[in-house]
Amino acid sequence: MPTSIRLVPETEQRPDFLASQTGRTKSFYLREMIEPGIEDMEDYYLAADILERLRRSEGRVYSSAGVRSALGLRG
Repeated sequence: MPTSIRLVPETEQRPDFLASQTGRTKSFYLREMIEPGIEDMEDYYLAADILERLRRSEGRVYSSAGVRSALGLRG
């Protein structure tokens, strides 16, 4: 799916230069930069959202002992 983003000229020139020097496409390098970062961003922003909901008392917090007990686990 095509996606467009605006980059400052200096940032846009870097994958262009890399592509011209290596024979790979600019799209290849952009995917290489974006794909590994998506998981980290998901982890961060989803955790931040949960933390904010907990701060607003919109969620429940369970102790590890309570979870283990509810699951019938020891320790």
